[in-house]
Amino acid sequence: MDQIDQTILRLLMRNARMPYLEIARECGISGAAIHQRVKKLTESGIIQSTRLIVDPKALGLDVCAIIGIQLREVTLHESMTEALHHIPEVVECHFLTGRYNLLIKVYCRDNEHLMHTIFDRILPVPGITNTETFISLREIFSRQVSIKDLEVNNE
Repeated sequence: MDQIDQTILRLLMRNARMPYLEIARECGISGAAIHQRVKKLTESGIIQSTRLIVDPKALGLDVCAIIGIQLREVTLHESMTEALHHIPEVVECHFLTGRYNLLIKVYCRDNEHLMHTIFDRILPVPGITNTETFISLREIFSRQVSIKDLEVNNE
């Protein structure tokens, strides 16, 4: 990945809908070259997707919670994550080390909806032995990895 690729990524991370011709002007190369580079970055897995980010509060989802989950057996994590993937309130799932085996992020309308989600959807998943719920009072920030602040492997 060279300096031009890094600039392309920086621009697309700021605005994934930025036209290739505008990116080309910023980089000083042709629109076709930008198209080829973006395709190469996508095929190599550096760019995984472009997506629209929606504010959950604007949709009436006022409660964000992080839930630590302990499993009966760590080997069950794949079937657990598959089951959790089908619960629409669950928007993130991480397999981790430490006290909990899984950490999930959920969005709900209110505390009643959160309680229903935990007791009627999450806890019935076979193999879950314990959960601990942390309610987020406010998201301070959320961001992607910053290209300019990290040393990127240029091999």
